[in-house]
Amino acid sequence: MTDSSDSRGFANPHAQPSIAPIEVIRSAIRNRNLILALIQRELASRYQGAGLGFVWAILNPLIMVAIYTFVFGVAFKARWIGGTGATAEFALMLFCGLVVYSILSECLLRAPMLVVSNPNYVKKVIFPLETLPFVIVGSALFNAFVSFCVWFVVCVLFLRMPNATSVLLPVVIIPLVLVSLGVTWLLSSLGVFLRDLAQIVPFVSTVLLFMSPVFYPLASLPKIIQPFIFFNPLTLPIESARAVLFLGGGVDWSAWSLSLVMSLIFCYLCFVWFQKTRKGFADVV
Repeated sequence: MTDSSDSRGFANPHAQPSIAPIEVIRSAIRNRNLILALIQRELASRYQGAGLGFVWAILNPLIMVAIYTFVFGVAFKARWIGGTGATAEFALMLFCGLVVYSILSECLLRAPMLVVSNPNYVKKVIFPLETLPFVIVGSALFNAFVSFCVWFVVCVLFLRMPNATSVLLPVVIIPLVLVSLGVTWLLSSLGVFLRDLAQIVPFVSTVLLFMSPVFYPLASLPKIIQPFIFFNPLTLPIESARAVLFLGGGVDWSAWSLSLVMSLIFCYLCFVWFQKTRKGFADVV
């Protein structure tokens, strides 16, 4: 069998890209230094030239949650169901949902143009294209990490210490990370052949925002609707994140395990699609 990578770990253009499940892990490990370097460059370029620089990574989520809190918590006088009724509590619940949503949303919005915007990687150099989604997801996770650090500070200053179960937060969002990675592989490939996808995805992202329990708890919905909302990949991570961070509930491990298995299958199928279609990228880009 022809090796799909050269001695440097880059893809061999004369070999059929591997679709073996283990190749996902091998590629990430083989190109880990490249992925980290691209994530650093991605984050640096995002705030390059801005007067406040990296401070915007903290200000952006704070500004957004302040606007939503004013609209829903002050103007509409919304209160979190089952909570104390404090505006600060509503802001924290809203903030948590928005941060989890932002992980998938950032990947959705950037994926369609990911390959198209890097034509040199496709045509002129031997480059492991399958690693580009790792860069987008890694960047989204870093921004989410910064936002959650802000969440912890706000929680301590205005309410109380977060729950000890907060250490489970990285675990509960693993299925969402896998879905985000799969979506990025899928949409980055489709975006090469369907340029209109970049115009459709923002609408899909907005629909996901309002069809996810970001602005409301799942319990506030009619019971007949709640099972259908669980088909949304954001529902369980958002509800679980709030539970382990603040509300004190545990993780539904049976639901989490099922979500993990489904996310793994989805992620791998998207990886296979990307590997199968990448041969045609150079003809289109």
